[in-house]
Amino acid sequence: MTARSSASRRAAPAAAPDAPRPPRARSPRPASLLGGLRIDAFLRRHWQKKPLLVRRAMPGLRPLLTAEELAGLACEEDVSSRLVIEKGGTRPWQVIHGPLSASDFRRLPRSHWTLLVTDVDKIVRAAGDLLEHFDFIPGWRVDDLMVSYAADRGSVGPHVDSYDVFLLQAGGRRRWKLSDRRHGAEDFVPGLDLRILGDFHASQEWLLEPGDMLYLPPGVAHYGIAEGSCMTYSVGFRAPSQRDLVSAYADYVATTLDPETRYVDPDLRLQSASGEIGAGARRRFRRMVRALARGEAGVDDWLGRYLTESGPWRPAQPPRRPLTPARFSARWARRGTLLRSDRCRFAHIRQGRACTLYTDGHAFALPGSLAFAGALLSGRRRFPYEEFARARQRPGFLQLLCELHNKGYLHFP
Repeated sequence: MTARSSASRRAAPAAAPDAPRPPRARSPRPASLLGGLRIDAFLRRHWQKKPLLVRRAMPGLRPLLTAEELAGLACEEDVSSRLVIEKGGTRPWQVIHGPLSASDFRRLPRSHWTLLVTDVDKIVRAAGDLLEHFDFIPGWRVDDLMVSYAADRGSVGPHVDSYDVFLLQAGGRRRWKLSDRRHGAEDFVPGLDLRILGDFHASQEWLLEPGDMLYLPPGVAHYGIAEGSCMTYSVGFRAPSQRDLVSAYADYVATTLDPETRYVDPDLRLQSASGEIGAGARRRFRRMVRALARGEAGVDDWLGRYLTESGPWRPAQPPRRPLTPARFSARWARRGTLLRSDRCRFAHIRQGRACTLYTDGHAFALPGSLAFAGALLSGRRRFPYEEFARARQRPGFLQLLCELHNKGYLHFP
């Protein structure tokens, strides 16, 4: 593998345009994706419960990008990547974090190494299109599509993930070993760059070929080993920890508070024991803490912002010249379609007849007449002009899309 310049990313293959479909329709997915299982059966039997192997889940799957293009992405400043070298590095299971350089690739051994690039769906549009096949899981749950290229015997070792993942074999072959044993912190080998299980015993084993897919719920120990060079796509899902949620919510609330508002006790009474935290003080502190919760509506609003925040390393890019709604509509008609930015997450929350659209950590309150736009914009990625003739007549619809375009959340191809 050789590292190419940043032109590799620009040259990555683009997705073919979608076939026209009604505005509210879900994206088509291969009938084979779940091996003939109905979606409700998959959710009931497997989701967060037990693994599922699907042979020929995506028959005829074509690579999104070449190994050289993946290496080119890994050399860019704003791309998250890492090299895992099991043998032949400076130490066992050595990890080199990106941005990588051409010299990093020249020094690689002939086998036992893996290149991983995350958030490829936010860089290569065809990768984002691939995620649409998994829209039976709420969009806000999707984290990213990670692409890994492994030399012969390449692996990231036996390990456990704390989130759900679909492992789609895109090229070559990889042998997956699964263990039905539950592992704790004491089972990991100390002193390594990775959390490698030291005592892994496989209870199931499969060899995946191009188009095959393996679903793994959280907590299932697994070990994937390349047989020859191979490429694997990993669709991972967000699973925030309680600590992450509390920390993020506290940070959000802190930014909304008046720094001059302090604890007060004008009704203070003389205490018999001066060191006691009295009942009155405890009540006042409890009221201050309860006020931080902001009620259900306040928590919902924070949640919409939190779940759609984009990473600071790849912000939305507003156009150099904002458009008026009339110019926006004319350009939409001329270009034929409108695209949702791959850099942004979208979600919506219904509140009675009204709706709030969230993207990139920002909220857009929609009246009842525009509530349909929340589900529309958070549910699909392409908006062909001809499909939205009726929607374009709705008051405020073009103004909303124009505003989102001017902020960099929507763009023209």
